[in-house]
Amino acid sequence: MKYHCLLSTENRLNTPSTNPCQLLGFGFLKLGAGETFNEDSGDREILATLLGGKASFVVGKRRFVNVGGRPNVFSGKPYSVYIPARNEFSIQAEGAVEIALSSAPSDLEAEPYVIAPAQVVSGTWGAANFRRYYRQILTLASQPELPAQRLIVGETFTPSGNWCTYPPHKHQVDNLPREAFHEEMYFFKVNPKEGFGICHYYNEEGEEENFTIRDNSIHMMTRGYHTAVSAPGYTLYYLWFLAGNQRAQATVDDPDLSWVAKTVEMLKELGH
Repeated sequence: MKYHCLLSTENRLNTPSTNPCQLLGFGFLKLGAGETFNEDSGDREILATLLGGKASFVVGKRRFVNVGGRPNVFSGKPYSVYIPARNEFSIQAEGAVEIALSSAPSDLEAEPYVIAPAQVVSGTWGAANFRRYYRQILTLASQPELPAQRLIVGETFTPSGNWCTYPPHKHQVDNLPREAFHEEMYFFKVNPKEGFGICHYYNEEGEEENFTIRDNSIHMMTRGYHTAVSAPGYTLYYLWFLAGNQRAQATVDDPDLSWVAKTVEMLKELGH
């Protein structure tokens, strides 16, 4: 099964050509100044994450004006808008704008809301050449006051030549507190955009693939282990979003590589 593709960048809603996930959906919305996108969320909750630019939102009876601000994902924390299920909504671009629309099934009764950059929790995972920097936008652990039924969303930045999501991990069965089932997608950006990365995916059924990460590519994971590396000279960004039966997160590292995680504190003490 193919778990990745390159998305179109036309001025419209661009979606993956294939989607193996049963819960997660994704759209890459690109609008020019003054253009408008109208839709109904139906039976899905949606998180609209401003990748670059500003837009005004009308969700049901609520209006949010001039949301956004960073010119691109590499220039500051994001603004996001939570769109509950069963809401008509419109998005009008205030200048050129790029927006990620992550979605999952939901019957949660909630009001729409904006997540401002000040609410986004940032930090560091890993050490040495597998250090990367995260931003948690909508997670149960960091934003428990923000209602959502399934969606878990954040961003990761991987420096030149570094590995991310390492050691490789999986989250494919509900066996809390050890592991939680979640489908996951990564939507990638590369800086400079001509660069690339490599993603390695494999599962216990024997499927294995490596693919080249390009600007605006997406990786879709229903199960299995995954990791990626940024080419030297380039910064790798990805928006990560998950959906499962609950929002508590728990992952299991590849047992053959899990020892690497035990070196993190030692490497940090050595200044790596």
